[in-house]
Amino acid sequence: MTDLPTYVLDRTFDAPASLVWRAWTDPELVPRWYGPGVTSIVHKMDVRVGGVWLHEMRWGDTAHFQRMEYTAVEEPAHLHWLHHTTNEAWETVPNPQMPGWPRTLDTNVTFTEADGQTAMKMTWTPHDPTPEEIETFKSAMEGMSMGWGKGMDVMAEILAELQA
Repeated sequence: MTDLPTYVLDRTFDAPASLVWRAWTDPELVPRWYGPGVTSIVHKMDVRVGGVWLHEMRWGDTAHFQRMEYTAVEEPAHLHWLHHTTNEAWETVPNPQMPGWPRTLDTNVTFTEADGQTAMKMTWTPHDPTPEEIETFKSAMEGMSMGWGKGMDVMAEILAELQA
């Protein structure tokens, strides 16, 4: 098997790891930064191995559903989950807005604190992808930083607010 494409998002926040962790795991905070510019709804967030995060993003009459299944939870240093595109019943389906997008992504997020700052690293890799899903993911990687970057900017504002 050839190496799978991996999207990497690195960001350093002026906040302790415990707060950055909270921004990723608090169902009241996540909708503020996850999917900026859309209505972001956390239906369930059970942050533990075997737990799930059920998320809906809405813009206009369009909805996008995601189910994240936690496979590793090490507070405040590491989160790992399988990130599924789903229908309203939370069943894995092809992405209706982006044909060929991977049905499932392997997601790793690490938090490393030093000198009052936290380096966060997130990786996204297609999980058990078809050749079409690999190519679609590869072609979208360059543009991913724009959306994730906006979300991380909002997260930085939230972290500053939490420390004020």
